[in-house]
Amino acid sequence: MPTAIAVTGADLALPPQDERTLPAAVLADLDRRPLDEALTAVQLLVEQHGHVVVVYSRAVPPAVEQRLHTIRSLLESDRIALFRPDLPPLGVAVLARQLRQLASCDLGPGVLASAGRLLTHYIHAGALLGSVARLDRVPVVGLKSHARSWVPGSQFGVLAHPQPELVKAAPDVTLPGPEFGTWMLVGRGQLQSDWVTGTLAPAWRVQGLRETEAPAESADWWGTPKLIEFCAYLPDLSVLYQLVASVRQGVCHWCGIDVIGDRCVFCSATPPPPSELTARPVRALTAGG
Repeated sequence: MPTAIAVTGADLALPPQDERTLPAAVLADLDRRPLDEALTAVQLLVEQHGHVVVVYSRAVPPAVEQRLHTIRSLLESDRIALFRPDLPPLGVAVLARQLRQLASCDLGPGVLASAGRLLTHYIHAGALLGSVARLDRVPVVGLKSHARSWVPGSQFGVLAHPQPELVKAAPDVTLPGPEFGTWMLVGRGQLQSDWVTGTLAPAWRVQGLRETEAPAESADWWGTPKLIEFCAYLPDLSVLYQLVASVRQGVCHWCGIDVIGDRCVFCSATPPPPSELTARPVRALTAGG
């Protein structure tokens, strides 16, 4: 069975991008379910798929993140990866779907899990906001922007990733976009405007545009429910696969799994000093991980 890609809410499980996109495993209400029930659900995923990658937002309730770490600790398994990218919620949902696309390919679980960090660099994520008074996750928002946000009718275009940027939205004003072909997903919140679809999307020359509802965590992440979230991304599986396959792979010195990058997403090990590489044997994997 392919590696399972799990999310912490149904609104992060986007519809398939193509016919090869695998379903997401939804671990909903982890902080409200009995621990033994949540533990059983994750354990079953591990038994069925071998490895599980849980993708979740930085706006997830602290109790949910604590429960994830508790479950991973209790199962004592290096087969569960917890991945919290530095993206707004809609971007997290898009990234999780890209990993679901790649899960259908011949990529090992360590490479697939590591691919999340790589693909994050190709995502442009932001939002149109009716207020930035409570926005503290994007460093470009200063006191002057806070003051202007109280003016009735003001709207702000904010790019959170890859490079923070803020503009006062207007028909002739946009944000810096990707220099490669992308599709755009728009998540509607409680703000009414056509700036994203009528101004930003054409300026970014997106090749396709889809709309959905903004994830429930978006209001907390952006500091207001009056928003329209957007995310530009690479939609084609062939391009995603080529990006991942072109990166040099290595072997985690601790758990022995193939990875890309300098940190194993499953066991969290980082490479030891070169002098230790020849002296330390690779730990053998056991049935329990």
